[in-house]
Amino acid sequence: MFNSSLSVSEFVLHCEIKPEQINITATLLILIYLVSLIGNLLVILIIIMNHQLQSPMYIYICTLAMIDLANSTILIPKMVSAVLFDSLVVAYAACIAQMYLILNLELMESLLLTSMAIDRYIAVIFPLRYPSIVTSKAVCIGVTLLTITAFLIDICYLMFVSELSFCKTNILPYCFCDYPTMVHIACTEDPKYLLLMSTIVITTGVFPLALILFSYFIIALAALRTSSVEGKRKVFSTCLTHLLVVGLFYIPLLTSYILPGAGVKLSTEAYNAMVIVGNIVPPMMNPIIYSFRNKEIKSSIYKLFSGKRTSPKINNQ
Repeated sequence: MFNSSLSVSEFVLHCEIKPEQINITATLLILIYLVSLIGNLLVILIIIMNHQLQSPMYIYICTLAMIDLANSTILIPKMVSAVLFDSLVVAYAACIAQMYLILNLELMESLLLTSMAIDRYIAVIFPLRYPSIVTSKAVCIGVTLLTITAFLIDICYLMFVSELSFCKTNILPYCFCDYPTMVHIACTEDPKYLLLMSTIVITTGVFPLALILFSYFIIALAALRTSSVEGKRKVFSTCLTHLLVVGLFYIPLLTSYILPGAGVKLSTEAYNAMVIVGNIVPPMMNPIIYSFRNKEIKSSIYKLFSGKRTSPKINNQ
């Protein structure tokens, strides 16, 4: 325990997991990490090695794989350690760094998924103008800007965390360093700290989600007007799989971040489950949904492991 005049130099991560669930939880986390690691590394490698795949949509997919790889690597190993050893001591600066990076990666993924939805909207609604509107250069500039935007917006969290004092405890009842959890164990009860998160999440999460849903709604309407059955099937298949990714990412995180800031108290178990699912499941699923269903990427993977040459016809749809 700490008095109000003492500044903490470290946090203790304490996963509230029942003893009989420790081994299965750690094993599951390790399996998820290995699938995420191998899947995303393979996607990045395939796209970088194959110049035919360096078109706008594949730049988006490669960037998504990089974000997911970074997210899993920053998050899961620490979680596994905290689970296996019941508690894990983390230096204050390292804890703040993990918190900041996770928030950045979440925001970057939100903005990237929005960009990808807009890309699909332009490809379907304005197919003839697509090559001139969406160029590789424009996509690279857009990815750079969304990265800078995420880092600048999330500086607000660093400013607010620096104001917190931890006179009650330095134990975070969580498996990784998390902004709302830090606020909850801090001495202050000022609502501004959680209100900050709700405001940022609504601005950079709810609005982008609404734009994504609107984009795919218009795409679906356009598909219904298409006479080609194969064209309809392809568009709806793309929309549904992309919306699955969107749902896995947005729904748990938006619920867990907005409700506490609005004054709704979530149980520790519910909050932990939603944030963990929103952070560790999408990086595992994204390579499968976005990449390994793709003919060009599957062809390139076959070429990589078989050594046979293939000449896939690149399709930006």
